[in-house]
Amino acid sequence: MKKIIFLFTIAALFTITSCDPMGDINDTIDAQDNPIVGDAEYTLTDDDYDALDLSYGNFSSEEDAKAMLPAFLSDKYPIWGKGSSVLVGYELYVGSAPGVSDYTYADDYSLANDDYPQGSIGAVAFFPEEDPADYLADILAAGVESPAEGDNILVKYKQYSTEPVAGYSNFYEVDFTNGSLNSFEAFSVVGDQAWEGSNYGAKMSGYSGGSQENEDWLVSPEIDLSGASNLLFQVSQIINYSSQVELLNIMVSTDYTTGENPATATWTALTIETKPDGSNWDPVESELVDFSAYEGQTIHIALKYESTTSTSATWEVESFVIKAAGVEGETASKEVFYTYDGEEWEASEGVYFVSDADFDSMGEGYGQPGYYNNFSSSITPTDYLGTFLSIKYPYAQDDDEIIVVYDYYSSSSGAQLRGNLYTFTDGAWANYESTQSTTLQFGHDGTTWVPDNTIKYTLTAADYAFIVDTYSDEYASYIATIANYQDFDYNWTDEMILDVLNGLLFNNFPSAEEGQKFAVTYLMYDGGAFFETMYVVLQGGEYVLQ
Repeated sequence: MKKIIFLFTIAALFTITSCDPMGDINDTIDAQDNPIVGDAEYTLTDDDYDALDLSYGNFSSEEDAKAMLPAFLSDKYPIWGKGSSVLVGYELYVGSAPGVSDYTYADDYSLANDDYPQGSIGAVAFFPEEDPADYLADILAAGVESPAEGDNILVKYKQYSTEPVAGYSNFYEVDFTNGSLNSFEAFSVVGDQAWEGSNYGAKMSGYSGGSQENEDWLVSPEIDLSGASNLLFQVSQIINYSSQVELLNIMVSTDYTTGENPATATWTALTIETKPDGSNWDPVESELVDFSAYEGQTIHIALKYESTTSTSATWEVESFVIKAAGVEGETASKEVFYTYDGEEWEASEGVYFVSDADFDSMGEGYGQPGYYNNFSSSITPTDYLGTFLSIKYPYAQDDDEIIVVYDYYSSSSGAQLRGNLYTFTDGAWANYESTQSTTLQFGHDGTTWVPDNTIKYTLTAADYAFIVDTYSDEYASYIATIANYQDFDYNWTDEMILDVLNGLLFNNFPSAEEGQKFAVTYLMYDGGAFFETMYVVLQGGEYVLQ
């Protein structure tokens, strides 16, 4: 009771006289001969990580945890002083599984029309009876310059799902709904707003707290139309928040130079009759527009956006395609990894790329992977891939491993490749955890919280039995009380107790390293039973008193 009254007296005094009363109270408490001593175990919560500005919910290293947690503990336990301890549980980032980044950061190679065996007749995919594996190594050998041993590449190709027929094929196509701008160049001529990738398509809006004046271009890479005939153009787009759709145009140039300001080239706007009216989020696919004027030429296609201070549409272009005379049929997009062994390209082993069809098999409804054919923070791979792999590999054996790579959309960084290592264990596929739960002990040194590796250990019945079995000869005159009552009595000196604890700790913690501290609690009898704690540290191959 006296200590409580004393603390309240200090609090009242410093409320009147100090500009930092809580800090002064802490200093006063720490300076006492008998400070308030606490002992706790605490696991950090999501709110704690946010307060520490760790939005990912983990520490990147143990050193960061040691540097940041003392101030956190001072705020959480403001009246605890010297001798206090807290075992803090936290998440530590340990990184991706070995080998995963070899594939997630690999270059990709998309087959051009003339790469396909029957590209000469207008095919834009492998025919159903053609095995891509028979061709891909040679295609990469011809198309990839100066590969190095160990290089990985993601090969993207298409295959007809049914026998194609004479008609029109997609000579050149772009899909922006993967969240990427697909190597198109973005130019902001007027205004602060800019083109961005999204799952709804290449997106531009001149609205920011109100309509703003903008002129922004999104320009394609070079498109070679040589060898193509009877060309047609088609686009799918969304326009909302403005009926002045004439400010949004698809432009074509035959003299544009990659990387230059679009104003340096001559551009012609395509005349498109079927397009959105600017009042909703419904995508509208245009009619097939005659594109024959550009046969045999090399061109660039641009999306030109304009807004004014009175009107600013949101424009989302899902995709566009240039069709040419040839063959047509339903195609499926596929991806596979290849590795260069120093002499030739071979299909990579132990890695699997999740295809659009795979995503669709996991559900195509809103909020399911097949809706956008990617994972995200709200549609997590860990919720689906374990089950997917169990279906795909029904005869997997324990310790089988496979790296799974997939498309991922991040609201902050857009479309990207991510992956993880999956291991078959106890009848199920388990993903490699990039974080691990761990603990860090802190002790209060009288001034602040410091990292402290002290292990708090209380002797058990088995420990007392070990002492009896091991030291019955050496301490024959003293061992009876331990054998009968499982405690030390007043005949045991500190030196004798330290000696038997040395043997016990080396037996129980054989891997302890130099500098490891222990707070060993044991039962003592001296006219009555009570607990005593001895603080020791491993130094020079033996435990000594701290």
